[in-house]
Amino acid sequence: MSTELTGQQSLPLAKAINAGLRKAMQDDDKVLMLGEDIGPLGGVFRVTEGLHAEFGGNRVLDTPLAESGIIGSAIGLAMRGYRPVCEIQFDGFIYPGFDQITSQLAKLTNRHQGAQAFPVVIRVPYGGHIGAVEHHQESPEAYFAHTAGLRVISPSTPHDGYWMIQEAIRSNDPVMFFEPKSRYWPKGVVDFDGNPTPTHASRVVRTGTDVTVVGHGAMVSVLLQAAEIAEQEGTSIEVVDLRSLSPVDYAPLVASVNRTGRLVVAQEAPQHVSLGSEIAATIAERCYYSLEAPVLRVSGFDTPFPPAKVESVYLPDADRVLEAVDRALAY
Repeated sequence: MSTELTGQQSLPLAKAINAGLRKAMQDDDKVLMLGEDIGPLGGVFRVTEGLHAEFGGNRVLDTPLAESGIIGSAIGLAMRGYRPVCEIQFDGFIYPGFDQITSQLAKLTNRHQGAQAFPVVIRVPYGGHIGAVEHHQESPEAYFAHTAGLRVISPSTPHDGYWMIQEAIRSNDPVMFFEPKSRYWPKGVVDFDGNPTPTHASRVVRTGTDVTVVGHGAMVSVLLQAAEIAEQEGTSIEVVDLRSLSPVDYAPLVASVNRTGRLVVAQEAPQHVSLGSEIAATIAERCYYSLEAPVLRVSGFDTPFPPAKVESVYLPDADRVLEAVDRALAY
C-alpha cells in the first residue's frame, strides 16, 4: 500500500487499521509493536502485514506465545517512554495476560498519582462469525470495561478503524482496542482528509422514529440490516453505534430514546452481567419518563461459545433483533 493516503478510499477494516498503525509509526518513532506472528507473517489476520519490512524487527517484534510476557514487556517499555501496541492473537487467548492488564496496567497511573503515564494499546480481535474453534470467537470486552483505569473502544467501520487506532496510540492511558474480526474484510470508505469523530463519542448511524437500537463492533452491521428490513415493513429504526465501551457516551443514546421511547440493546457477548445490561439499566434511569416499553436486550446465550456448526444459533442476527423490536412496539 502507498504511504500517501489522501482523499477517500475504499478499504477493508484490516487494511484501514494497518494504515492507521503505519501512520502512527511514521509520526512517532517511540511507537512499536509486540505480538505473536505479527512480524514477517503480518499476524494471523494480516493486520500488521508489511510493517516489519518497513520498520524492522526492532519496532515490530515477534514474541513467544506468552500473553503475560507481552503485556508485562509493554508495561516496562511504556515506563521508558515508548508507546507499545500489543496484539493478542485471538480474543480467548487474552486470559493469561489478564492479571497484567487488570491488576497492573490498569492501576499503575493511579498508583503513581498521575506522575507516570502508561500509553499501552492492546489490540484484541474478538467476536464470532468466522467458524473457528473454542477460544477463538469470544467477546470478553465487559471484563475490561468493568476495570477502572482502562479505556475500551471498538470500531465498526474501516473509517473508524483508521482514526481510532491512531487516537488510541496517542492516548497516555492504556487502551483496549477491540477489533470485530468478522468485519475485517468487508470494505468501507475511509476519509483520510476528514475530521474523525471523537474516539469516545457514540454516533447515530441511521435515523428513525419508532425504536432505537444500539450496539458496537460487528453488531452495528446487523442492526443496520435489521433497520433496512423493518423499513420495508413500515417500522422506522434509529441505529446508534456505541464505539466506546468505557467511557460510554450516553448523550446521543439518551437523546435518541427520548425521541423514540423504546430501546433494544444488542451484543454478541452473553447477557448476564454484561455491557448491554449496564446500558439497559442506565437508560431505564435516565429516560424513565420517555420510555414507552421496557428496555430489551438481544445477546449471545449464557453458555460457552458453541462449535462452529451451530454458531448461527448462538449469535444474534437481524431476525432476533426484529423480534425484540416487535416486542417493544407491542407495549
